[in-house]
Amino acid sequence: MLSWLDRLPWIWLLLLAAWMAIAPITPEPHLVEKLRLLVQGALVRPLDVFDLAMHATPLLLVALKLWRQWRVHRP
Repeated sequence: MLSWLDRLPWIWLLLLAAWMAIAPITPEPHLVEKLRLLVQGALVRPLDVFDLAMHATPLLLVALKLWRQWRVHRP
């Protein structure tokens, strides 16, 4: 089911994750802003929830790919 993730090159996934994590750089990255809103309990607008999902998804894909590779190569 997730074989497409295994075939996805690391470089593209890491570049996308880094770009989405820091975009836009000023005044503060959206990911930081939305996580702050989430911790404060102020993440209520649907657009903010979508924005958090959009900026966090590449990082979650990196974590999932790492977990899948660790699981396969585990002794």
